Amino acid sequence: MSETLPEPPRRLTAPEPGWTASADAVVVGSGIAGLSTALRYTEVSPRGRVVLVTKDLLSTGSTRWAQGGIAAVTDPSDAPLSHMVDTVVAGRELCDPQAVRTLVTVGPEALRWLVEHGTAFDRTDDGRLALTREGGHRARRIAHAGGDATGAEIERALIHAVTADPRIEVIEHAFAPDLLTARPAGPGAEPSAAGVTVHVIGEGERGGVGRVRARAVVLATGGIGQVFASTTNPEVSTGDGLALGLRAGAAAEDLEFVQFHPTVLWLGAQARGQQPLISEAVRGEGAFLLDTDGERFMADLHESADLAPRDVVARGAAEAMARTGADHVLLDARHFGARMWEERFPTILAACRKHGVDPVTDLIPVAPAAHYASGGLRTDLRGRTGVSGLYAVGEVARTGVHGANRLASNSLLESVVFAHRAAGDVAERTAAAAADPLPAAAEPEGRGGLVAPENASRIRAVMSRYAGVVRDEEGLRAALGELAAVAADPANDTAEPGTASWEATNLFTVAATLLGAALLRVRAHDRAAEHGPAAPVPARINVRVGIDGPRGQAPVASAPLEGPLGAELAALARSGGHSGGGAAGVLRSVRAALDEDLSLPGGSGGRGADVTTAATIPATQIRTADVVARADGVPAGLAVAELVFAEVTGGLMEVERHVADGGAAARGDVLMSVTARTRDLLTAERTALNILTHLSGIATATARWVEAAAGTRARVRDSRKTHPGLRALEKYAVRCGGGVNHRFGLADAALIKDNHVVAAGGVAAAVRAVRSAFPGVPLEVEVDRIDQIEPALSAGAEEILLDNFTVGELRAAVALVAGRARLESSGGLRFADAAEVAATGVDYLAVGALTHSSPALDIALDLRDIR
Repeated sequence: MSETLPEPPRRLTAPEPGWTASADAVVVGSGIAGLSTALRYTEVSPRGRVVLVTKDLLSTGSTRWAQGGIAAVTDPSDAPLSHMVDTVVAGRELCDPQAVRTLVTVGPEALRWLVEHGTAFDRTDDGRLALTREGGHRARRIAHAGGDATGAEIERALIHAVTADPRIEVIEHAFAPDLLTARPAGPGAEPSAAGVTVHVIGEGERGGVGRVRARAVVLATGGIGQVFASTTNPEVSTGDGLALGLRAGAAAEDLEFVQFHPTVLWLGAQARGQQPLISEAVRGEGAFLLDTDGERFMADLHESADLAPRDVVARGAAEAMARTGADHVLLDARHFGARMWEERFPTILAACRKHGVDPVTDLIPVAPAAHYASGGLRTDLRGRTGVSGLYAVGEVARTGVHGANRLASNSLLESVVFAHRAAGDVAERTAAAAADPLPAAAEPEGRGGLVAPENASRIRAVMSRYAGVVRDEEGLRAALGELAAVAADPANDTAEPGTASWEATNLFTVAATLLGAALLRVRAHDRAAEHGPAAPVPARINVRVGIDGPRGQAPVASAPLEGPLGAELAALARSGGHSGGGAAGVLRSVRAALDEDLSLPGGSGGRGADVTTAATIPATQIRTADVVARADGVPAGLAVAELVFAEVTGGLMEVERHVADGGAAARGDVLMSVTARTRDLLTAERTALNILTHLSGIATATARWVEAAAGTRARVRDSRKTHPGLRALEKYAVRCGGGVNHRFGLADAALIKDNHVVAAGGVAAAVRAVRSAFPGVPLEVEVDRIDQIEPALSAGAEEILLDNFTVGELRAAVALVAGRARLESSGGLRFADAAEVAATGVDYLAVGALTHSSPALDIALDLRDIR
């Protein structure tokens, strides 16, 4: 059995383009993502023009089939953080936190935008949005329309708006085989998107293959469901945009994460193609699953039972089917009664009755079927792929929102949120180049080819057999072998260019790439399982697979330095005149500390779980932690403590600071409050408090010395006696306490000590040597006797370190120097003598013990507010 990834064609064989159109931007796809992108672009681009290309009619995409609704936090009793946590838990902790935060915080605004564009969501008697709950959600936050016709209503409203916009040209029955590119001159210049080739079918001004030139291309082509034999997706969902992007060189990610909807109407063992969906909302309103023996099977599998995340329910159904030998399970919603079915779920009721099932009186036969692609073309938070000018939004894109499993009703929300962000970026791009002519568009390059249309059913059968709900390495390797045989089929050589062969080729491209990703994921999962319960699933492994095959694995790094916290930490690191590695250096120190707590056993690398909290605390529990001073003192390092929480939570938290670094805190004061998952709070607690108590202890001790020297010219400063990896932070804490920093390292100032004097042959020789080699660095000379002061001054010392001088000797030294150099008292200093030493007139009190030996300030973490 082969595991070599069959290489798909680099371009689709097609006739030469016979016509050309142009626009500022071209959008491929007419579902909610494509329609929202086109509309938003004309809203933010005063003169921009869009060509919207769709393979069939405007209304034939997946959006119209979305029954349940759109998830957004609109109820005051709900919270964005709860929505974030539900999303990440459903996604098996493999979501990108910044993407999730963007989705959830911008979500309510996106929902309002849909309403403003005419979407009529269902309302309660008092006019509020009628909200329901679906699997994986812990609150009722799903807005719906027409009972169970949400997608159709959104599509109706957006199509009306698009067709009324004179700056949006719609081309229907138009297949987009490949990307056109512009190849700028100059070494190393990367090609950029310059439009798409288009094949228009049937009647219209344009026929056959042509090209649409544009400054930006947005792929909004939907999912890949038709790569499987049984799916909820319409016939047009053949992965065209994903395959186009792969051929153009864009990276795909997380393709192995295909969501199988657990409750799809079972139409018999021989049923193929699109199957009717029984919405998650039916279970949200109280329906439950039974096996064919009449036993409920979800209650023992998950704390949310039938409202567990979709992948859990799909696996539960698959296990029940295997246990009973049946090819379906049963959904019981008979207790709803006829009125609820007719008013709340009229579309589903009609679909069931069409196929001979009356859910008012009958159990509904259901089985898992391919539903949603959580992965796709990798994009940033503005929809940009790795190919300049090429964007992806909606199901074709991998934004990082969904991780391993999409939370119910997040897809419509994701489409609008990221369509708006992509449209804004496209508007900026096109505006910047508005005065320039459209770039010359080059045809696709590389090996052309087609897969014969008759191979499409073969591909689907292979994928359903080996890459369904349950997968293993042996089956995936067998599937790759089957696809290799498809690639070698002689019928491909005589396939005629056209929609059928282009779709079959795209299905092949998607299937081959998905199988390669799934094989890597299965192996990664097996390796992680070797570590035992500390790592039950691959912890944040991102599998990148492109058209050339597996490109290896890389950890998904959180981005805690993005935004205000990163800027604050960078300023913190710079504030002492030395970067100390900047914000990235602080992050390295934090990660090193966390790695000590969370390293996996056996030296295998990577982080495991806090096994105690993982075992005892539910994954979705949210609480607020107050960081409380247990003694009077000066706080320092609150931003660093926040960074620890951000790193552990992945940014899924809310933080409120009640005091500032360097301020005064009394016993019992709450320094900061962090709301996050309880598991994360307790995992981060010790590392955050270790850093915070240590830095606050330094700041508090420094403040006491500064207070002792008050009324004199003396300033309190530190030394290089710091802990490895913490120098920048410890010196920052000194500044919080009112002190000043001495040298950060050996390279930023010269300190000539007795050994240097001996080696150089005298103080003057040592000073001359430093001045010759490093003329610009500050220079200080250490003396331990008063008779050494004059030679040091004569040699040109700018500062003199008075080592272990008594108070009387310090007074004499001050009188002798008479302002010709700065004087530092160092060595043998006791806090009891601080005021007297400061009063001698020296410039600095050097207290090395501040950073090395200051006692920690007692600070604790108190939990409250279970949510």
